[in-house]
Amino acid sequence: MSLLYLGLALILLWDGYFFFNYIISFFKHYRIKEWTPEVSILIPAYNEERNILKAVQSALGQDYPYFEVVVIDDGSRDDTFGVANSIQDSRLRVYRVEHGGKAKALNFGLLRAGGEVIVTTDADSTLEKHAVKELVRRFYSDEVLAVGGQVRVVGGSFLERAQDVEHLRIAMFRRAKELDDLSVAPGPVSAFRRDALERIGGFVEDTVEDYATTKALRGLGKVVYAPKAKAWTSMPVGVASLWRQRKRWFIGDLRNLGGGFTKDWAFLLLGDIMAILDVIIPPFLLFTGNLLFLLWWGGEAITMLVPVAVEGGKLLDALLFPVYLWSWALFYLALHLHGYVSILGEKIFK
Repeated sequence: MSLLYLGLALILLWDGYFFFNYIISFFKHYRIKEWTPEVSILIPAYNEERNILKAVQSALGQDYPYFEVVVIDDGSRDDTFGVANSIQDSRLRVYRVEHGGKAKALNFGLLRAGGEVIVTTDADSTLEKHAVKELVRRFYSDEVLAVGGQVRVVGGSFLERAQDVEHLRIAMFRRAKELDDLSVAPGPVSAFRRDALERIGGFVEDTVEDYATTKALRGLGKVVYAPKAKAWTSMPVGVASLWRQRKRWFIGDLRNLGGGFTKDWAFLLLGDIMAILDVIIPPFLLFTGNLLFLLWWGGEAITMLVPVAVEGGKLLDALLFPVYLWSWALFYLALHLHGYVSILGEKIFK
């Protein structure tokens, strides 16, 4: 029983640590710089006929004085190019290239962009009106080479809401620990100094181009977080497609972590240990009728109430957060085990 109490204490301390750091972040100096460089918004698109119109309209609707929008149709088989090209606006340019992947499309756009700051978003995402302004303001010094914003998920199904809650949790973590040292500038809403991208040879061609590009830029300067810059994106609506997406992300991330027991590896494995506790201990408390189950549920729900109130979200999702937490813990444990085995197999049989 003492091991059970210890495990529960570790869960609450782990989540409480990030929660209290999140609260503390609001009292820290949020560094900004008021300037208005010319911005190029790049939108790579592949078979996004149904989404591209909203994505372009949200980009063109930015509350920012000097910008252009560059759409790169990555050899779509549908009418993505036609829909994008039908929009009449002098600030918009639309190109069609042979299908080569997202990073190649971004680099094509980079070569044709005129902005000092390059903003990226996805064709299945919509930028909030002030997203570009908030990204640009976070280039508070010359050492800041890239800025990542906050990603939220559209949709009302259980799986889509679970993913939005997951991204709220990510937003909480980034405010708490990565405000001035962001681990990844996400594809749906990020900004880069053009000259910094040119120094690393453009966007890194990788299955996780946002993580790989962020890692390359962090070797030259700082990548920071802009929580007020938001984009709403579409996510998988089925478990099978979610698994394929997250498997690609995770295995891509593993390949970019490097060898040895680095800080990234240590944090990843520690997170997996906490996920094991999340999967095992709450059900045990529930099925044995232990009232500590209510302590776990209440503690976890409280850690989501503030992010929901600050970042925007549904109260019901905060109250049900323990359900989402347990589901994600089980999902990611299975995913990570698969990823570790896959990477180990690559090393053995290469």
